[in-house]
Amino acid sequence: MGLLLGFAPFIVFSLLTGISVDLALWIAFAAAFTIAIRDFAHTRILRILDVGSMMLFGALALYRGFIEPMASIQAIRLVVDGGLLAITLGSMLAGNPFTLEYAREHVPQEFWDAPLFRRTNYLIAAVWTLAFAAMSAADAATLFSKRFPAVLDVATGLAALTLAVAFTARHPARVRTSLARRAATHPYD
Repeated sequence: MGLLLGFAPFIVFSLLTGISVDLALWIAFAAAFTIAIRDFAHTRILRILDVGSMMLFGALALYRGFIEPMASIQAIRLVVDGGLLAITLGSMLAGNPFTLEYAREHVPQEFWDAPLFRRTNYLIAAVWTLAFAAMSAADAATLFSKRFPAVLDVATGLAALTLAVAFTARHPARVRTSLARRAATHPYD
């Protein structure tokens, strides 16, 4: 649940763009700020996704508000999805997949350095990164080619997000089941 809360600013942005792009950007920034401060107050940790969201939406709100007020929604969406791609890929390249910060809330500390725990988090982070890459590619195709319909862009985004959410929900359970089976059949390994 924590990971999905981390994406709340992006969900808010998506839902409010039909009303006003500027409103969507500012409320997404406020949501990112609120989540980051709330989590920091409880854990004393600033999560990669929270900080990245604050920076992304804050910069975009200022840019759209004061530098380029006519920036199209499609261009803004490309920057938002590309920003998510940069955050998730950057966390993996830095050796700290963004999912680790959420997974550690549900897994005892003694397993945090286990290779399987780290591999599982890299895999989940990679699935999200691929989803954001697909969304960014669809955004770019819609922005730069009139032959790629906006409805296909939206469908691509929904499909990518659905697959990432489903994988995130199911994969850790599969790993736990596999470990339990292995422990039952090979109790002395």
